[in-house]
Amino acid sequence: MNPPLKTTPLHTKHLALNARMLPFGGFDMPIEYQGITAEHEAVRNHVGMFDVSHMGEVLIKGPNALEYLERLCTNEITSLEVGQIRYSFLCYQNGTVVDDILVYRFNENLYCLVINASNIDNDVEWLTNHLIDGVELENVSKKTAEIALQGPSAESMLQPLTDVDLSTLKFFRFVWADVAGCHTLISRTGYTGEDGFELYTDNESILVLWDTLLKAGVTPVGLGARDTLRFEASLPLYGHEISDSITPTEAGFSRFITFEKDFIGKAALQQERTRKLIGLDIIDRGIARADYLVYHADQVIGFITTGYKIKDKTYALALVNADIPLGTNVTVEVRGKHLRAVTRNKKFMVKSYKK
Repeated sequence: MNPPLKTTPLHTKHLALNARMLPFGGFDMPIEYQGITAEHEAVRNHVGMFDVSHMGEVLIKGPNALEYLERLCTNEITSLEVGQIRYSFLCYQNGTVVDDILVYRFNENLYCLVINASNIDNDVEWLTNHLIDGVELENVSKKTAEIALQGPSAESMLQPLTDVDLSTLKFFRFVWADVAGCHTLISRTGYTGEDGFELYTDNESILVLWDTLLKAGVTPVGLGARDTLRFEASLPLYGHEISDSITPTEAGFSRFITFEKDFIGKAALQQERTRKLIGLDIIDRGIARADYLVYHADQVIGFITTGYKIKDKTYALALVNADIPLGTNVTVEVRGKHLRAVTRNKKFMVKSYKK
């Protein structure tokens, strides 16, 4: 028997808005409120907010915290300043991915890792199994809640609620501030390809932030549009573009790997890759879903990781043989039929982030 679904502190708010709820990462989460397309466009053109309280947060503290993180993270952590954030991977010895994470530096001996909801238990076990002397780990996921405020109007919508000058907060930086009377960590990060913020606070205060932003006119957005938005921006989803069977190098994220240092999985990631993640333009009518096979010259060359139709165009991400060049005509097997497609780069959308 499956365990009962967990809920976030905002669960009753979603039910009150008649959100369509579905299981995700062990939680009962809102997939959509007024429709995925409308919510997608709200974020692209104005501003939307997501309940992402299902994400995990783990504090890493102690005099050897930096040494510990450098050993586990693919990306370099030493140069991280207080108030700065860095994206990284935790990898197994064979180079596949334990999880992709954000590393927040609070002070010299205190960091926070933000991890994926579906991986919380596995990540905590992995981190615990690799602890060294002088390092403590605290899982604060259950007492930490989070809203993602995303879109070109995110700054102008949030600014009246805080005395912090948000125009000075750079991308991948954070600050502690009062927001609508709530002690909040504001980070200029997100998972949509838009400018925006992620707001971390306690389980009670998150209710105040949600209601305040909703009253201000922010559109609530479910995980359905969160997935289409991150896909359009070519951002990876664990279990699709990266996983315990797909490496960061195969997925094209070598820029988040610092080979000049030692870390778990380094030797494997230095090997020549035999697969690569690419984009596909789907020519024929139909949507290529995850795990559908990709063919070239009647031979299987890979599989789809994610596929969607966005603004009358159908795209997909696919993990294929590394020797397949962009611009190659391929097909995707969809329910017994082969849809024509062309390989392309993964940049379905290009946005400029605030520097």
